[in-house]
Amino acid sequence: MKVLVIGSVYPRFHEDAEVPWLRTSIAHLKKAGVQVQVLAPAYKGLKSHEIDGVPVNRFRYAPASLEMLTHEEGAPSKMASKPWLQLLAIPYIISGFFKCLHICRKWRPDIIHAHWPFPHAYIALGAAKLFKIPLVLNFHGAELLLIRKKKWVKPLLKFAIGQAQAVFANSSFTAGKIKAIRDVNVEWSPYGTTLESGIQNSEFGINKNSERLGKFKILFVGRHIERKGICYLIEAAKYLPKDQFEIRIVGVGDLTEELKKQALLLSHCEHEERGNLEPAFAPAEIIFTGKLSPEALANEYRTANVFTLPAIVDSKGDTEGLGVVLIEAMELGLPVVASNVGGIPDVVVDGVSGILVPEKDPEALANAFKKLSSDAGLVRDLLAGAQKRIAECFTWDKIIERQVQAYNKCIKK
Repeated sequence: MKVLVIGSVYPRFHEDAEVPWLRTSIAHLKKAGVQVQVLAPAYKGLKSHEIDGVPVNRFRYAPASLEMLTHEEGAPSKMASKPWLQLLAIPYIISGFFKCLHICRKWRPDIIHAHWPFPHAYIALGAAKLFKIPLVLNFHGAELLLIRKKKWVKPLLKFAIGQAQAVFANSSFTAGKIKAIRDVNVEWSPYGTTLESGIQNSEFGINKNSERLGKFKILFVGRHIERKGICYLIEAAKYLPKDQFEIRIVGVGDLTEELKKQALLLSHCEHEERGNLEPAFAPAEIIFTGKLSPEALANEYRTANVFTLPAIVDSKGDTEGLGVVLIEAMELGLPVVASNVGGIPDVVVDGVSGILVPEKDPEALANAFKKLSSDAGLVRDLLAGAQKRIAECFTWDKIIERQVQAYNKCIKK
């Protein structure tokens, strides 16, 4: 079987950390015997190349200095800060359309698998129709947000969905949004871990039964953007005594400096009146580590007691499509606390594979951390439930097996 995968982003060189889940999924497709090529836009003049033995066909859509619509940051975010970049959308689609025709005429794939269907469904449709190649559309949630701001996107997406032989969604949350546009069958196709084979027990060196000593360390890893809800994690420090808890925030982003100011202000309010329910105490220390090397990140996971993703639905309506970082933390032997938003409940079954709390609720976050810090039996039960959940739903072998089954159904139609 030959599959052409279309996306807006793909690693530009071997060490590039862009879309690790897509790179990993393609590696597992290859392992399953599928021949894969990738179609993705150029970045600042980048020519076609290979990554992991997979041909990456780059299409040019502007002078090299202007080819920055994708990579390093999502296109919607770039266009929001630089509206003139929207002018590149038309040459982007046209160039991709003709590049897709060229590849399909020469290589004749059995399936075209287009991620982020707006606009990539329209890059794929011409070749799919002309060469009678089944089209699979893969939604990740971000493309559905455009409907809120640009009403004309909805009919285009509705039409594209109707042209596809299969539709994939990264979570049940995303699937629900697709069905609201057009009532079609949607296959659940989540991500697995992007950790390299063996990393759980070698580089990270985590013993799932080990006891972490000292303060109860709460770990967040991710971009510092609004939908991650980091400000509510900082606010939760007010309910956590400094001598017992420590919050460690890994990563960088647009909000880093603002979040540091919030944490600093909180640390200056150690003697804030807390009412009669409990005595005042110094809030938990909040440490910003910045961007870390793999070795330093490994140490953070190894010494943490709990992993948290306090995600929210942000001011643009965006939220976590799945929360693959939670899967990785679970695999590394950490109990998880996360918000009940987006696709997170597909990963975290409350009280079974982790703890879910309402979004934007610092006190609920703090109470979950306190519960875990005082109940080793609960931690053991959640870790066992997490491993079961991963084995049932988030191993790459099972994800790819379902994907290939869907491909075969499309081919036989």
